[in-house]
Amino acid sequence: MSGIGGWKWRRHCTPYLFLAPAGVLFVVFLAYPLARSAVLSFYKSAGPNNEVFVGLANYSFLLRDRYFWWAVVNTVLFTAGFVALELPLALGLALLLNHRRVWLKNLFRTAFFSTYLVGQVFVAVIFVMLLGGRGGLVNRMLMEGGIVSEPIGFLTDPRWSMVSMWIAALWLMSGYGMVYLLAALQGVDQQLYEAAAVDGANGWGRLVHVTLPGIRPVLWFLVLVGAIGGLQLFELPYVLFGGSGPNSAGLTVVMYLFITGFEVGDLGYASAIGWALVALIGVFSVLYLRSTGLMREERR
Repeated sequence: MSGIGGWKWRRHCTPYLFLAPAGVLFVVFLAYPLARSAVLSFYKSAGPNNEVFVGLANYSFLLRDRYFWWAVVNTVLFTAGFVALELPLALGLALLLNHRRVWLKNLFRTAFFSTYLVGQVFVAVIFVMLLGGRGGLVNRMLMEGGIVSEPIGFLTDPRWSMVSMWIAALWLMSGYGMVYLLAALQGVDQQLYEAAAVDGANGWGRLVHVTLPGIRPVLWFLVLVGAIGGLQLFELPYVLFGGSGPNSAGLTVVMYLFITGFEVGDLGYASAIGWALVALIGVFSVLYLRSTGLMREERR
């Protein structure tokens, strides 16, 4: 009986033993930090041993903090522009590489996708060398070609800061979107193209009425990934500008959180900024679900 009882005990407990490492990691690195940051957002902090309970004062100040709202505007503007530019660019690359007359497709796919693998910090370092002042490669080419007489302040002029961020982010992420769209294009039923051709549809008509409906789920997925990634942007502008940029033109919500928490030292207010970002992503998620119809489908 003891042997049978021991076998039953082992059969019952073995799954939990296998899940235990993942559970410990979840609690230590996700659940506890989230709970701790939620509690810390109600404190005024100047270090781990200097915390004063202030209730909702951090959130109240957040609503009046012009730097926070400036960061929100920059973040939303970057995200909207990035998504609007990335989808057509990635789709164009995917359509090009999906064409049967293009040679060396695997080479081009690897080349375009490899930019995503290097990470934001490395991309920012590259574009500092490309978009820098008089010594930057782009400005040198423009001046030597007689297009401009003085270097363009890609990284020093607030009017160019957002453009510089978009260019760097598109170079980083377009290959990622291209891979997904290329897989989606190859999954579209070819008989639909043949039927459209029989009906007299030209290339544009086949794109609008066959290709785009066929890859719509992947397009919505890229919108979601691009938007959430844009709302969490930090490393790229921080390294690109060496901080928040000229006149804080590159300041994002996550960057403001980092500056507040780790440079200023107010972890309580930084936690409140973090939870405000969670709310912002939550609002976007609800709008996304409503616009895609997924929320209505779940209710059914």
